[in-house]
Amino acid sequence: MDPYEVILYPLMTEAASLMVESENKLVFMVNLKATKGNVRKAVEELYEVRVKKVNLLITPKGEKKAFVKLHPDYKAADIAIKIGIL
Repeated sequence: MDPYEVILYPLMTEAASLMVESENKLVFMVNLKATKGNVRKAVEELYEVRVKKVNLLITPKGEKKAFVKLHPDYKAADIAIKIGIL
């Protein structure tokens, strides 16, 4: 899948901003057909970082949300500022 098809948009809620600061995680809404591997590859390609772990969940609205934990060498806050969500 094309990285721009996988990641629909970044999500910045109060809980997500706490994750950025405390857990080094970014939150994205992703394509329903995207797998953990697709999300990992898309984030690494689009934001030039290394991903440590990806968790996916389907919301009650039927959308797919991805929690992306970055490798300790990279700061989620830097990426959030770069894409304009923090």
